[in-house]
Amino acid sequence: MLIIRIKEIRAMQDNVLAAKRNELMLELFSEKRKIAATGVQSKVVKIREIKKSIARINTVFRERGVKE
Repeated sequence: MLIIRIKEIRAMQDNVLAAKRNELMLELFSEKRKIAATGVQSKVVKIREIKKSIARINTVFRERGVKE
């Protein structure tokens, strides 16, 4: 699961979005750990897409006025 489209995010409820964001944060941590352990930076594109998806979710939270 790399890219989550903004239409898909806006269709989700707040509790589902929070769970999805937590899942993406764990995946981001895991990918960063793999890079640190191996030194191979072949996953940079995947990390970039995960960060963009997290940012999209945070944007929708701000638009809705949800306290995090």
